[in-house]
Amino acid sequence: MIVERMRNALLLFLSLIAVREAAAQSAFDGYALYNLMNQTTSRLVNAAGQVAYTWNCPSTYSYSMALKPNGNIVRTAVNSGNIINTAAVSGLVQELDPQGQVVWSFTYSSADHVTHHDMCLMPNGNVLLLAYVRKTVAELQALGYTGNSAKYPGRIIEIQPTGTTAQIVWQWEMADRFIQYTDASKPNYMPIAEHPERMNINVAVSTGGGPGGGIDWFHENGIDYNEELDQIVFSARYLSEILIIDHSTTTAEAAGHTAGNGGRGGDFLFRWGKPANYGITGTQRIPAAVHDVKWVQAGAPNAGWLMFLNNNGGGNNTTTVDAINPERVGSNYPWTPGTVWGPANYEWRHTCLAYASGQSAAERMPNGNTFVALSGQYMYEVNSSNQVVWQYNAGPSKAFRYLCSDPGIIALLGPDPCGLATDVDDVEDTDAFGIYPNPTEGMLSLVGVDMSTMERFVVIDGTGREVKRTAPGWTVDVSDLPNGVYQVAVEHSTGRRDVRRVVVQH
Repeated sequence: MIVERMRNALLLFLSLIAVREAAAQSAFDGYALYNLMNQTTSRLVNAAGQVAYTWNCPSTYSYSMALKPNGNIVRTAVNSGNIINTAAVSGLVQELDPQGQVVWSFTYSSADHVTHHDMCLMPNGNVLLLAYVRKTVAELQALGYTGNSAKYPGRIIEIQPTGTTAQIVWQWEMADRFIQYTDASKPNYMPIAEHPERMNINVAVSTGGGPGGGIDWFHENGIDYNEELDQIVFSARYLSEILIIDHSTTTAEAAGHTAGNGGRGGDFLFRWGKPANYGITGTQRIPAAVHDVKWVQAGAPNAGWLMFLNNNGGGNNTTTVDAINPERVGSNYPWTPGTVWGPANYEWRHTCLAYASGQSAAERMPNGNTFVALSGQYMYEVNSSNQVVWQYNAGPSKAFRYLCSDPGIIALLGPDPCGLATDVDDVEDTDAFGIYPNPTEGMLSLVGVDMSTMERFVVIDGTGREVKRTAPGWTVDVSDLPNGVYQVAVEHSTGRRDVRRVVVQH
């Protein structure tokens, strides 16, 4: 009998360790940074769904932001004097200190150009920005365009902060990529299918921007930078494509077709999603809108792959987060003439919990989790088993994940921003206390609790609100609570308070 009890106790102990290790591997580690569009407040929200830091900003938010290692934020905003007003126009980017004071401010807005949508904070402190550039119908028709309206082809600029403003130090133009195969008397007349590194000026886009369509032509909306490769990737909604260009060029070289590490000047090193755009018959893997393309961060699963929000990737209004790992040789991505630029299909996919027709963002985390922000709906994070470990009911256009160890988080919140040291100090014998199963569908069980001093069992939701309080006992029923992440606290007459996080998932 004694041996049997010892064996059962050992099995329970090992089971508890396994549950704790699994929970640690899937926990939401850190913070989410967001700002709702057309509002002035930026927020940092923690694992418990509590707002841990707030910036009251001087300008209305546009679309994108980033936290710097010193705790400042760089943020796109709506310039009050914009002449061009179309999708996600900003015209203004600012760096703000932790008190919301402007460190530097840069305006890029006129009758002929304006920044819009995304930005990318580079490791050297510079910022990449997307811009609309106005071209008259006469200018475009002189290049072989068959439409009859003005358009906004894209521009990418890199700005370098200088004092209280910034200056442009590098520039790339979509217009320098244009080719056509309709009029031999006009420039850059060449077979489209033989030159996927260039852009067909008469390409058929999904909405808005094709010949005869709207002025917002390709609708570039996401941008990222890879320092190791010195390359830029961007997504274009109306092209249903992601595209890579070389950043190792000068601005003059970026206007041409031979310079840089890849030897192609500013031409595309890679493109993926819709082969018809470069005249090749093949399966369209990005069927509609696409957003938030980026390289998967170092330390995360599939590090170095390209990941993007495929708005209707699963069809029938099913949004997916897709990742691909294209073949690369040096700075180039091999392509066989007459074929589709590979890979033939996505190589990793997360099917989102809800449909998003536009905007939105995603991130792979080092612990194997996937973070998703669905515009107009909510943010959430799932573990490698697709179980929800965090959810927050705000739906910004984009949101940005930072770990507890991020220098910017530490600069803002101190050396122990996630309260890890406090947990160890306040809770004695932490290995003894546990709850299972986790995630749970309804009934929670406690192990390792001193029942002689236990006074109550408390459950707290993501907003910090107490949603359940029970008398001492080994179990508690949470089947009546909505799906989400909760804090479970066991309070003792000695003043001790043991806390664990649990996911309720029916």
